[in-house]
Amino acid sequence: MTNRALPVAVIGAGPVGLAAAAHLLERGETPIVFESGDSIGANVRSWQHVRMFSPWEYTVDSATVRLLESHGWQMPPAKEAPTGGDLVELYMRPFAELPEVKNHIHLNARVVAVSRRNIDKMKDAGRESAPFVLHIAYADGREKLIEASAVIDASGTWHKPNPLGSGGLVAVGEQRNSQHIFYGIPDVRGAHSTRYANKRVMVVGSGHSAINALLELANLKQDYPETTIYWVMRGTQLQKVYGGGEDDALPARAQLGTRTRALVDAGLIEIVSPFRVSEIVAAGSAIDVIGETPDGQATLRVDEIITATGARPDLDMLRELRLELDPSLESSRALGPMIDPNIHSCGTVRPHGEAELRHPEKNFYIVGMKSYGRAPTFLLATGYEQVRSVVAALVGDWEAARDVQLVLPETGVCSTDLGGASCCGTTSSQPALLSLASIPVIGTALQPVVLQQTATKDCGCADTCCDDGVRSTTCGCETTCCA
Repeated sequence: MTNRALPVAVIGAGPVGLAAAAHLLERGETPIVFESGDSIGANVRSWQHVRMFSPWEYTVDSATVRLLESHGWQMPPAKEAPTGGDLVELYMRPFAELPEVKNHIHLNARVVAVSRRNIDKMKDAGRESAPFVLHIAYADGREKLIEASAVIDASGTWHKPNPLGSGGLVAVGEQRNSQHIFYGIPDVRGAHSTRYANKRVMVVGSGHSAINALLELANLKQDYPETTIYWVMRGTQLQKVYGGGEDDALPARAQLGTRTRALVDAGLIEIVSPFRVSEIVAAGSAIDVIGETPDGQATLRVDEIITATGARPDLDMLRELRLELDPSLESSRALGPMIDPNIHSCGTVRPHGEAELRHPEKNFYIVGMKSYGRAPTFLLATGYEQVRSVVAALVGDWEAARDVQLVLPETGVCSTDLGGASCCGTTSSQPALLSLASIPVIGTALQPVVLQQTATKDCGCADTCCDDGVRSTTCGCETTCCA
């Protein structure tokens, strides 16, 4: 690694960013961690009320644990699943406060841009030997240029949610009516309870974030029975949304789908699908959500919307760096086919490290959730192995960098916030006929929709895998199978 006297810059003090710092310290390097929030784990704190489906054993990093344990720290029970708040208070904060660590972390420090010293994106001469320069904007108004020998971007995607509109676009009127919209997972039973109690609430999304919000709203409905819950999805593959059930190696993840299915069957949650949001219009104290259905345009009147449609990477600060991105996912090009949510679940991603995360910009890496671009199937254990491999490469230990080992819990289905899913679905008995007659609409009436549930498919080269004549999007068929 060139410029060895300079620190290695880490962007983001989330769990993966802190793990990068731990591995750098263990290797004798000096990290400098920039966090735009006013505390470590600022993104995690925004969903601190949510219980993770990964237990502690998949939620901690080896180097971080080694440094913590050298100070007498004890890990919580390995099989228990922490909340976001537990992750911060029982793991991340104790690590950040260690004497070896705390002086390397800079809070309220937002990275505005990253480049090379006196070399813009277009220049070749001397590029690889020039140090990186990070433009930092501090919360108190100060600005500073900081040099680094390498940059590890672990800033995540939570702060850059996908818009509500279909096709990746902001819906007409979405920003104008933003006071009715929450992006992510609100604290329905706590800080945000009055916002949703006895209101008509629409949850948009088909992944675990949406399911978490639905379950919390159902709990709220027990105390406030006038609360009405609509679950809006763009797709119709309900089995994929519910998940792998007993085939899921993470019991907490399996329970999310099982509980949600029961609430739908009991009529406590009304499904509106397929429904693609195009416009939001103010209607007094409420809003009219206009969307496209198979029968034309329809309008649903609600009081609040919870948008859980995934997130995307913020690449603006990296414009002066040379990146090679997958054209659809916005991950690194080499990683894209390995994590494509149309093919892979959380548990079927092959081990990957420095080589797959590499960009044309030498000694620059995107790790963690941001490394997956728009793919939502990321698990923390993946990010920890990524930074272990990357740091090994930065210090020249190429054998360790290439020795990537990653064991992830598999699932029959891994549903996503992209309206699709990955891996093969399980067989269900009958398609679910869900009555939407009780939903008040304006304009074209919404008709009951049969949600087609995916039957088991042969993931080999049989006709059942390739019956559409192209590479299957529900099975991991080899391209040659469906040529």
